[in-house]
Amino acid sequence: MKTLYRILIVGFIPLALGATLIACSSTKEAYTDGPATNSDVANAQEEFKIEKSGAQYWGETCNRCHLAPSPADYNDTDWETISLHMRVRANLRANEVVKIEEFLKSAN
Repeated sequence: MKTLYRILIVGFIPLALGATLIACSSTKEAYTDGPATNSDVANAQEEFKIEKSGAQYWGETCNRCHLAPSPADYNDTDWETISLHMRVRANLRANEVVKIEEFLKSAN
């Protein structure tokens, strides 16, 4: 009887290990329908990229650290100085600052 159990255990362990390895192994290509190359991924991301307006950037970035001031609080020259300062402080990109400035000057 002990021999039968040993045979079953010795036979079952490799069988279970093999089944686990087969079940867990897969090929990436077999299950992906997405773009195959990095350039395709970049093109797909560009296609679905939605640009925010200056008002959206202004509301999101200024309210992160403080209450956003009213566009009428400062004149155009002041907004240029403030936007330069806040670009450095808030780590904003140039295109974001340009859109925010355009919004603030138009709403002024």
